[in-house]
Formats: sequence, structure tokens, C-alpha cells
Amino acid sequence: MSGEKTLGTGAAEHVWRLSGRAVAGVGQLLLWVLAGVGRLLRPLRDAVVARLQGSRPQAQQHGQHAPYAQYGPQGTMIAPMSVQSGPASRWLERWRRFSASWVYAPVTGLLLALAALYEVGDANHDLFSVPAGFALAATLPMVWRKEVLRPVAAIVLSATAAALLTGQAMLVTTLLSALWVLYLLAQQLPRASAGLLACSSLAVIGVVYLAGTGLDDIPWPAVVVAVVGAIGLGDARRTVADTEAEAREQTTEHLVRLDAAQREQTIMRERARIARELHDVVAHSVSMIAVQAETAPYTMSDLSDEARRGYAEIAHTAREALVEMRRLLGVLRSDAAAGTEVAPQPRLDRLNELIDQHRGAGGAAGLSVRGEEHPLSATLELSAYRIVQEALTNARRHAPGAPVQVELVYQPDRLRVRVHNQPADLSRTRVDGFPAPTSGGHGLIGMQERAAMLGGRFQAGPAPGGGFDVEAELPFNP
Repeated sequence: MSGEKTLGTGAAEHVWRLSGRAVAGVGQLLLWVLAGVGRLLRPLRDAVVARLQGSRPQAQQHGQHAPYAQYGPQGTMIAPMSVQSGPASRWLERWRRFSASWVYAPVTGLLLALAALYEVGDANHDLFSVPAGFALAATLPMVWRKEVLRPVAAIVLSATAAALLTGQAMLVTTLLSALWVLYLLAQQLPRASAGLLACSSLAVIGVVYLAGTGLDDIPWPAVVVAVVGAIGLGDARRTVADTEAEAREQTTEHLVRLDAAQREQTIMRERARIARELHDVVAHSVSMIAVQAETAPYTMSDLSDEARRGYAEIAHTAREALVEMRRLLGVLRSDAAAGTEVAPQPRLDRLNELIDQHRGAGGAAGLSVRGEEHPLSATLELSAYRIVQEALTNARRHAPGAPVQVELVYQPDRLRVRVHNQPADLSRTRVDGFPAPTSGGHGLIGMQERAAMLGGRFQAGPAPGGGFDVEAELPFNP
């Protein structure tokens, strides 16, 4: 007996597997046929898609990378590249704009109400009858769904349930309105409240099937699937939106941290570069001390032995300081780029050369000096020179062709540096290919660090009358 059962089970399993292979063979044959038809229609499909989506830019058609847009001063986009967009792209863009505007809800709500009235009239009902009133009550409130969703949902669902309980036939428009409002409610409600909404809706459906006749023409499984599907889709959309919001928040936090780290690295690189420049200044001064101390005994014959030993000690100490400074410079230049500047560090007497370079690049610049000039420290002059140099570079980069005015104001206790560029004239020709300065700076961060090193003040931003201002106050004795 047991053997007969085993034999019967094995035969049934064998027949089941053979039937599965037969279905798979037929399906594979159909797939081959469809794939062949697809290959034959591929040129036609590509032509239709290209017609709908538009052709690509000329540079991309030849395998080149073309920029999408041209940018002007301060990073503002002047004009996009000439990219031909097809009807599908234009229609999608117009639909996105329409759905995001405030008129979307009123227009679609009114269209739904008009469709409901048309459906009532098509069913041979008077437009001033009870079915028409229920249809309007279930559709017209959708005009205000974006402003007051929950009151609108209460009116729409109550009107739909009342119409079904009083024996009114289910209209397609009222069914669409009810499912739509359930979907929108599930998007806003928490998951527990969405589950309660689903249970309440199913309970109302059960009451309608038991006590009314409005859903007799529709199988109850179809209604249950529609209601649960609408609420489930709304809940899923809410979950996706929450996930996207969380991902955006995490991305923003990550970018903020990355920006802070990059800014810190930039500041450290700027400080190291400033230290390398100051090394040259200080090394020159220490070398002068050593030379003066070594030559003093030969120029002054009446020195005592104690004074000679003092000058020798000064020279020895200065030479040791130079050795240590060279070691420090080796550490600072270990991460410097190849080709580090080795020319003498510039001072304010070379500002005219810098202005001439700016003019040679196609820019208009002027220099004015006010106040009583007096000798400054090499460190202060170097910082002032670098601030003017970086400001002129930024003017060429972000406001090409704009007139620039450089001002130096000698005050009793500080030097005030101001670089003002007027708004750029976009009709002028932009100068490209001008070599970048050898300072290797990082714009405003480097200028701010130079002013802070001297205990000064720095600010940069849009000027009240237009254009851009860079101002620094560098104390003589910080």
C-alpha cells in the first residue's frame, strides 16, 4: 500500500515537472519571437525616442564632453548650451511646473467635479437631483485638498459612504475621489493612524455590502484591494519621503563636516605658506645680525676683549638660529608643491608692477596712497602686498574687465588696505589664459589669515554701491 502511494506521488511529481518544462519551453519560444521583433523594430524605436526626447548636443554626439552652461562673474549662469529638447522633455517639465504650482489642486478638483456631473447626466439623472448632490459633495471639496486635507477628507468620505448607504450607484468619479483622498491621508498620517484608517474603511465597506446596494455591482475583493492599495501606496510614499529626508539630512551633515575639514586644511596650508614666506624675511634679518656682529671687531679697533667676546657670541647665536630656521623651513616645505617660489619676498614698492600686470591682462586698475608714508616692517609690507595680489586675482576671475581701485591709507598706528572692484561689464571681452599668480593662495582665507597674524582686521563682501570690497587693517605694532 505504501509502495503504491510512493509510486503515485512520484508519477505526479514527474508529470508536474514535465508540465513546467513545457510551459517554460513555450514561454522561451515567445521570448525569442518578441526579442526578434524588438531587434527589427529597434531603429524605429530609437528614432521615436530621439524625436520625443530631443537630440544631444553636437559635442556629445562626437564623443566629446561639452559644458552644459556658460558662467559669468560670481558664478552666475549666463546662458545654457544649445541643447535641443524633445516634446517629451518639454511636456514633463511643464507638468512638473504645473503640479508644483498652487493652481494644480483647484484645476484638478474642478475637472473632477465636472466629470462627476457629466457622469450623473450620462446616467439619466437630473443635475439638481440627490445623486448629483452626493457626487458634488464627494468631488468638489478636492479643490481645497492642499490647504485643508483632513476636513476635505471628512466631507468626501462621508458623502461617498452616505451615497452608497442610500442606494445610489457608485460613480467612477466618486470612487476615484475617495481613493485619492485615502492615498493623501495615508501620506500625512503616522503608520498606526493609517492602519486605523484602513480598518475603519473596511468596516464601512462591510456595512455598505450588508445594509446597502451601492456596491452590489462590484465584487467585494476588488473594493477591498482598491482601498487597501490606496492606503498602502500613501503609506509607502510617506516612508519613501521620510527616508529621502533623512538621507538628505545625513548628506547635508556629511557635507558640512567635509567642508569644515577642507576649510581647516586650507587654513593650515595657508599658515604654512605664510610661515615659509616669513622665514625668508626673518632669515634675512638674522643674517644681517650675524654679519654685523662678525664685522664689528674689524671696524672698531678700540673694543675691549669682553666686547669682542660678546660680538662673537652674538654671531655664533645668530648662525645657530639660521641653522635651526633652515631645518624648520625643510619641515614646512615637505608638503609644498614643486616649484616653490624662491625669489625675494615682495614689498609695497612693487605694487606698481602688480598693477601693470593686471592692466596687461585687460583689466583697468588704479593705485592711490594717502597719509604720511613711513617705514614699515617687512612682514607687514609682505602681507599687504599679498592681500592686494589675491584681491586682484579674484577680480580677474569673478569680475573680468571691471575697474579696480587699490587704496593704501597710512594711519598713525596702522596701514589700511582697500581693494574695490566695480560690477563687471559683461559686454567686455573676458581675458582667458592669464597665468595664475605664484602666490598659490586660497582667496579670502589666505587674506584673512595674513591679517589675523598681524593682529589686524579683515572683511570682504559686496559693496553698498555695487561691486565687491576687500578691506584689511594691519597694525604697525601688534
